Amino acid sequence: MSEPSGDMRALIEQIAKALVDTPDQVFVNQVEEDQISVLELEVAESDMGRVIGRSGRTAKAMRSLLAAAELKFGKHYELEILE
Repeated sequence: MSEPSGDMRALIEQIAKALVDTPDQVFVNQVEEDQISVLELEVAESDMGRVIGRSGRTAKAMRSLLAAAELKFGKHYELEILE
């Protein structure tokens, strides 16, 4: 079995596409800044509430997954949800 590649951009994109009504309008851009990978998530305006979740729970859950990946891969990830 091969070692996982750690493509967090693809993971966040797949999760977001599963949550929204218009998955073709989900875009995740990865920007490298110093030692931080910033994942910029963009969805349709009508799907914004689904991605953020009630009281921000869904967004917090995605950020928790990225925090777990930080421990495994030794790289800092940040999630920004663009409006």
